[in-house]
Amino acid sequence: DTFYFAKRDAVYVLLSLATCYLTLQISSSQWEKWHAKIFLLAIVLLILVLMVGTSVNGAKRWISLGILNFQPAEFAKLALTCFLASYFTRRYDEVRSKRASIGKPFIVVFALGAFLLLQPDLGSTIVLFVIMSGMLFIVGAQLLQFIFLMILGLALFAWLVLTASYRLKRFTGFLEPFKDPYGTGFQLTNSLMAFGRGEISGEGLGNSIQKLDYLPEAHTDFIMAIIGEEFGFIGILVVVILLGLLIFRAMKIGRESLILEQRFRGFFALGISFWIFFQGFVNLGMALGMLPTKGLTFPLVSYGGSSIIIMSATVGILLRIDHENRLQRGGQARLRDD
Repeated sequence: DTFYFAKRDAVYVLLSLATCYLTLQISSSQWEKWHAKIFLLAIVLLILVLMVGTSVNGAKRWISLGILNFQPAEFAKLALTCFLASYFTRRYDEVRSKRASIGKPFIVVFALGAFLLLQPDLGSTIVLFVIMSGMLFIVGAQLLQFIFLMILGLALFAWLVLTASYRLKRFTGFLEPFKDPYGTGFQLTNSLMAFGRGEISGEGLGNSIQKLDYLPEAHTDFIMAIIGEEFGFIGILVVVILLGLLIFRAMKIGRESLILEQRFRGFFALGISFWIFFQGFVNLGMALGMLPTKGLTFPLVSYGGSSIIIMSATVGILLRIDHENRLQRGGQARLRDD
C-alpha cells in the first residue's frame, strides 16, 4: 500500500490531537498529586514490554495495541519529568544545600535506565539522564555535585559503549562512515548523500531517492535527512526554527511559573524543554554525522505513534501551565487594582 505510512500517521495525528486536548483539561496540581502513580505505571510498562513486547531488529521496545505499537520508553520520559518536578518542589532546600542530594534523583533515573538498557535502549537512557541534570541545574544544586554527576555519567556511558560491540561499532563508525559504506557507515553515508542532494532548496516534495529503501529508518530516525533532501537547507532551517520557538516558549512558561512561585509548574515545564531540545539536537546531529547513530525520533516530526502522542501530551501540559499562569497573573492584577 503506497499510503500505508500516511494512513497510519493520520490516525496518530488524530490521536495526538485528542491526547493534547485531554491533557489540557488536567490541572498541574493533579499531575503533582499523581506523580508517584505515574512513575510506578512507567516502571510496570517497562517490565511488561520485556515480558510480552514486540521485538524489532533485536530490540524489544514495543507493546502491540493493534493499530499502535506503544513504546513505554516515551512514557517513561514524561513520568520521570513529572516525578522529579514534584520531588524538587518538596525537597527544594535539601537539594540546594546538601552535598549528597543528587543521590536520590540518580537512583530514580538508574531504576528506569536499568529497564531501558535491558531492551536495549541506550538513547532513551541518556535522555533521562539529561532531563535530570538539567532540572538539577535549574533547582540550583551545588557545582561539585554537577562535576561528580558528569564524571559518573561519562564513565557509565563509556562502560556501556565498550562492553557492547555493536555500540562500539556505531560510536566509531560515525567518525569515518565512508570507510565502511556498506557496513557500519551504511546509514550515515546514505543520510549524508540525502543532505547533499538537497543542497539549498531541495529536490521537491516526494522527490527523495534515498527514502526508496536506500536509507534505513528514513521515516523515523533519519526523517531530517529526507526533509533535507526534499526541501534542502531552507526546509531544515524552518523545522529547526519551529522547534527552537517551541523550546524557547516552554522555557519562558517555566520561568514565569517560578516567578509566580509555582515551583512544580516551573520545574515541569523546564524539564520538558530540556527533553525536547536534547532529543531534537541528537536526532539532527546524528543525521548530519556529528553524533553516533541512536534510535531517537525528532520531536513532532518523525513517524511513530508513541512519540507523537506523548509529545502532544507534553504540549497540552505546557498549554495548561501557561493557562494557569495567566489566570494567576490576572488574579494578582485584580488584587492590586482593588
